[in-house]
Amino acid sequence: MIQFLHVSKEYEGGFRALDALSFFIDKGEFVFLIGASGAGKTTLLKHIYMEEWPTTGQVQVCGFDSRVAVRGDLPKLRRKLGIVFQDFRLLHDRNVFENVAFALRVTGIREREVKRKVFKVLAQTGLSHKCSNYPNQLSGGEQQRVSIARAIVNEPWVLLADEPTGNLDQAVSQEIFGLLQTINSWGTTVIMATHDMNLIAPYHYRVIELSRGTLIRGADTTQKPKFVRANW
Repeated sequence: MIQFLHVSKEYEGGFRALDALSFFIDKGEFVFLIGASGAGKTTLLKHIYMEEWPTTGQVQVCGFDSRVAVRGDLPKLRRKLGIVFQDFRLLHDRNVFENVAFALRVTGIREREVKRKVFKVLAQTGLSHKCSNYPNQLSGGEQQRVSIARAIVNEPWVLLADEPTGNLDQAVSQEIFGLLQTINSWGTTVIMATHDMNLIAPYHYRVIELSRGTLIRGADTTQKPKFVRANW
């Protein structure tokens, strides 16, 4: 589903953010992406949703190939991906329902279908009773749940979570992590970037670890990509 082949990313001035990364992530995996600040975690995730492009090497994601993909392909790719950020990135002038619905309306689907999907995902994320609230009326954990609901309302194949618990206390972090586990159990591939070793220690999910842009743990290039729809 996701494959990096000898991927390097170099910026102006010669700074190398990623250095010859090769790994494969299969459908349905839950993967922790770890490393110190500046290790390259966010840069790696940006290559998956193709906000960044390799200087050398090749990225394959859900049937899209960085060698041949063009900017016009990105909306199609990103409909197969959900993205969650540490800082929530909610629209503060819209309520919970409208924040989640926004991700559907930009795809042009009918309003009746928008309502059906939004109410379904709000129930799945425990937010049905908050649908009329605005972000400033929510706790940090609730705001992150809205962010997750928005990310999964299009039923993505892959969910990317970039430090989703970074601004939350330990108890709320566990709740958010539990929600990501539930989403993974539906068949969605989940990649969670984190620096919280206490959060990941009790679990036996695969770990991909970066240090200064180099892969030091978690390489697996033995499998071939399988571009299969998640079972929603």
